[in-house]
Formats: sequence, C-alpha cells, structure tokens
Amino acid sequence: MKLSDLLLPEFDQEMAASRKTLERIPEDKLSWKPHEKSMTVGRLAGHVAELSGWAAETIEHDSLDLMPPGQLAYQPTVVTSRQQVLELFDNNRERARKAIQNATDEHLMKNWSLLRAGQTLMTMPRVAVLRSFCMNHIIHHRAQLGVYLRLNDIAVPAVYGPSADEGIFG
Repeated sequence: MKLSDLLLPEFDQEMAASRKTLERIPEDKLSWKPHEKSMTVGRLAGHVAELSGWAAETIEHDSLDLMPPGQLAYQPTVVTSRQQVLELFDNNRERARKAIQNATDEHLMKNWSLLRAGQTLMTMPRVAVLRSFCMNHIIHHRAQLGVYLRLNDIAVPAVYGPSADEGIFG
C-alpha cells in the first residue's frame, strides 16, 4: 500500500472536522480573542484555513522559509467573513488532497525543512511533516477554535464522537 493511501483517510477525516468547526465561526466576533496573547477568531480561523494547504506546499517544495532573506516575511491570513475562510479552506484542502494523492512513496520519504531567515529550524521526511506539521497542527488550532466557540456560547461540533452540544451529552 502506498503511503498516500494511508494518509488520505486521516486527512479527509480531519479536514471534514475542521470545516465543520470553521462553519460555526461567528462573523460578528472575528476580532474577539480570549486573552491578550491569543489570536483573534479571524486570525485563528484564517490559520486553520491556511494549514489545510500546507500539505501541498510540503510536497511541492523542499522547504518553507518564514522570513526569506531579502523578501517579505510570511504574512498570516486574517479573514473578514465566514465565506472567505470556507473558500480558502476548501481551495487549499483540494490542492493538498491532490498533492498527497499524487505523491510517490519515494518523494514522501525525502527530507523537507522549515527555515527562518535562512536558518534551518527542523528537517524531517515529508511524510512525517504531513502528519505533524500539517495534520496535527491543524488539529491543535481547530481545538483552540472549539474553545473560542464555547466561550462565545456557540455549539461546538462533534468531532471524535459527541460534544456537549451534539449527541448523547447535549
């Protein structure tokens, strides 16, 4: 079995759960954040939408430099509407899914690096980056977004079984 065939079911499950969460972001609270050090709802939702495409970037490029020397630093996405975040998420998810589906095992085993100002922060095989830096990273931020929903009295979607708002506990 190909590595991509092992990754795709998990990718599809996590992307479906992430979209379900993004569908609930409150448009009237995009600038809300629970703490001074926290991202706003719009920034956090934008980050989840960005992350849905990082798998494609990981497969298509050998590295990502967050602050490439002589160029503009990475600029985070801050969404201004639910529609914008869902369109960005859907486009990135489709591009990423195609990239994973078409990747060979040999390519997925090649190293990929995260850089900052030309300095290597980490290097791992692409398959490990897809699991940790891409999928696990989106799970982490999706969970944060779930807390934001809870703090704003918005029903948290069921993800890995029922939530307190949906299912047997609701």
